[in-house]
This record gives sequence, structure tokens and C-alpha cells, in this order.
Amino acid sequence: MSHFVYTPFDLEDTIAAIATPPGEGGVAIVRLSGKRAREIANTLFSGNVLNYSTHTVHLGWVLDVQGHRIDEALLLVMLGKKSFTGEDTIEFQCHGGFYASKKILEALIEAGARLAKPGEFALRAFLAGKIDLSQAEAIGQLIGAKNEHAFSAASSQLAGNLSIKITSFQQNLTKIGAILEAWVDFPEEGLEFATLETLLEEIYPICGAVKELIATFENGRKISCGISCALIGPPNVGKSSLMNRLLGKERAIVASIPGTTRDFLEEDLMLGGVNFRLIDTAGIRSGSDEVEREGIFRAKQALKEADLVLLVLDASDPPEKEFIENLPCERTLLIWNKIDLAKPPMLSSSFAKVVEISAKEGWGIKTLENAIYDFVWKGSLPTKEEVVITQLRHKEALVEVQTALSEVIRGLEEKISPELVALEMRTCLKSLGKIMGTDVTEGLLNSIFSQFCIGK
Repeated sequence: MSHFVYTPFDLEDTIAAIATPPGEGGVAIVRLSGKRAREIANTLFSGNVLNYSTHTVHLGWVLDVQGHRIDEALLLVMLGKKSFTGEDTIEFQCHGGFYASKKILEALIEAGARLAKPGEFALRAFLAGKIDLSQAEAIGQLIGAKNEHAFSAASSQLAGNLSIKITSFQQNLTKIGAILEAWVDFPEEGLEFATLETLLEEIYPICGAVKELIATFENGRKISCGISCALIGPPNVGKSSLMNRLLGKERAIVASIPGTTRDFLEEDLMLGGVNFRLIDTAGIRSGSDEVEREGIFRAKQALKEADLVLLVLDASDPPEKEFIENLPCERTLLIWNKIDLAKPPMLSSSFAKVVEISAKEGWGIKTLENAIYDFVWKGSLPTKEEVVITQLRHKEALVEVQTALSEVIRGLEEKISPELVALEMRTCLKSLGKIMGTDVTEGLLNSIFSQFCIGK
């Protein structure tokens, strides 16, 4: 079992990293940021960097510490608060490819910079107040977005739409919290900045809005992380044929011999704007050898862990009733395959959907795709304007807010001691601060930003 090792960032250092992915390309970017950025860049550039104004671009040669030319490049200057990191930043745009950018980075480190840690540029932007923590996390999501919905959600979060909602909660609850604290601190003064009824009228809609935001996590998780989808069924029912049909290519071996799939195959599938991890499993039966029994064990594990189960059955050879018992009906689509050979039997079940197809002939595939789409979104595909949460960390913090707010409401309705009500309100504000980054530990920051790529 691996353990997270905390290594603090040293913000006094000037850091450098290659900001573009490895490989051949037209341009590569080497980024330098920190107090000595201009000084270090000046020792390695053919022009006088110390005299350059912010947000200007200069063409020249990048040199090593011995004065030898490395590459002709554009140098971009972004100074102080006007840069992404909130400190002096220099970027070199050199010719793409592994060698030029690597040599420039080596020269920067030899001249006094330190190799940046993953996410260190974004961390400095956060600490400089350029972005809040939710926006910083959105950068990583934007880079890793695998579909339009994920990209749109990350862009919205980076633009500050989630921050606006959370800030609104904070501002309104802070005002209410101040009144509660006044009741605690000055009970003998008889101060009444607002009535209980007025406070409750203000808290009810906030609690409802928090609940609605929590409810977006399920769609947010689907958008951001994708969905694991397991093809389950007896041997030789056409699971591999269906996988090939959905993927539009011959990925799995198809044969009439039962037990062809001995282990599970995994492949990415884009469907309905969502990324699926499609898993073709071994046919479930009493395995004839040790290898097949291991494949069946893994199939059953996939069945337990999958977000969506596609139970494939042969319409011409229905299984015993016991086979489909104890399956997770609420997340299972029953697929009768081989309807070109026989009509499927009527089966009383509570599966999410029953679809009839012929994977061999291609019949019913569009109907199946629509059924999968309906199952995933349940008729509620989020719009581009809707704010959704995609991070489990955000959901957990909002659940804490909702729980504490419910206690505040109960306390006011039952006229419980103001000290206890004020304490719950402090919990609300502290949990909201976790999302924005105003109430987080240094270790948590390190954990979040260490998941970023180097150079971001």
C-alpha cells in the first residue's frame, strides 16, 4: 500500500520546467518563474532581459552558461501580478522536439533555477490570489478533459462560476453568523438585528441551493471520470461481438467455441458525450480449467464494481432463471442477443431496461445506445450554463455544510441555545472555506497540486 509523502514547496526558489508535452512539434515552451526569473533569463539570452517591459515578446538566441548557442527562440516577459503565478515569469518558445527544450531547461537550472514540482506554478498562482482553490483544480481537469462535457464543466469552474456560488453562500451565511454571534456575546443587551423568522427565511433557500449543488455531483462524476461498463453473461452469447459492434472495430476475438474470452478486455468508448470504459468479461459458467476459473472470478468482480452492467443473453438459448437472480437490477440493462435466430422469451424482471439486438447483423444497436444514454443521464443532461461539481472533495464539503445548516435550522426552529447554533454556523463557513481554499492545510494543498503535471 502506497502512502502520500508530504514534501513542502519552497516559494523562495525560482522554478523552471518544460510546459509542453514531450515529443516532436512545432514549438516547445520552457517556463521560468520566481524572484530571480529576469536575472537568470538575462544570463542566458542574447538580449537585455532586465530592460524588457511586461507582456512583451523578443526574438533572440538562448545560450548555455558557457555562452554557446542552444536555439533561436521567442522570449515572453510577464512581470509581477500581471503573470499567471503572480510573480516574475519568463517563457522561452523554442523549436519543438526533445533536445532544444531539454538543453534550455538544463541551462536554467545550472544558472540558478530549480526544477519545478508538479503543480507548483498553479500553486503559486493560488497563493498569490490569482485563482482560488476550486479554479486551480479546474486547470487539472481542463488538461485531462476527455469529452466536450468534461471540458465545458472544467472551463466553467475555471471561469469562477462555482466560486461565485460558494462565495454567495459564504457572504450570506457570514451575515447570519454575525447576528448569531452577537446574540451569544451580548445576551443582556437585548439586541435583535433580525427575528428568528427572518433568519429562517434567509437560510431555507441557501440550504436548498446547497442540496441542489450536491445533487449535480452524480452527473459531474460521469462527465469528469467516465463510466465503467461491464459486458456480463454466459459463454458464447455474443458479448465480444457486441463489444466489437459498439467500438466499430474488431477488438475482441469472436469464435463459436465457448470460453474464448479467458480474461477481460478493456477499451475506451465515447457514447452520448460520455467516456465509457467498456469491459468484455469471460463467460460465467463452471470453468473447465484454472485459467478460465480465474477469468470468471474477474468477471464477477467487474460485475460488482461496474457503474453499468450490460447483461447479454442468447435469445435462442435462454439461461436458467438462477443465472439472472441476485444481479444489480437498478444498474443492469438486459440485452437479448441473436434475435435473428429466435424471438426472446418473456421474462419478468425489474431490470433498468430490456433491449433486443443482433450483434452479428447490427440490428437494435442504435436502440441499445439510446438506452445506455437514457440510463446515464436519466433525462437530465446538464446544460453548458449549469454549474456542476465534479470533485468528491467538493461534494464532501457541501454535505458538511448541508448537515450543519440543517442543525442551524433545527436550532432556530426549536429555539436552542444561541451558542450551539452559532457553533454549527461556524462549521458551515469552515466547510465552504475548504472548497475555496481559505481554510485548508498545507498538506492538503500539497496533495492537490502534486497531482498536476510538471510545468503547470
